[in-house]
Amino acid sequence: MERKIKAPMQLGGPAVDAFEVPILESTERWSELTLEDGAVIRIKPMIVGVIRVEGQWDQDGNPVYALRGGPNLMSIVSVPDRLKKPVGRTTQGKAN
Repeated sequence: MERKIKAPMQLGGPAVDAFEVPILESTERWSELTLEDGAVIRIKPMIVGVIRVEGQWDQDGNPVYALRGGPNLMSIVSVPDRLKKPVGRTTQGKAN
């Protein structure tokens, strides 16, 4: 059941009237990004809620929705050896 709430649309911005819309089903898949430096990263957003902003529509007449996210899950699939920390060095490049 939808619940009327006040929700900020941008960080530090004013709260707007909105409805919290329950999620009935979710399929959150991994996105795989291949970067120019040769690294491959997988990321999956975690959506914890959806709101529909009252009285606002896009240019096609659809209601405006906003997502509330949790922490994103990320894993590094592969990284070229040239980007890895040399064995026996700290992150500042000094020997242990």
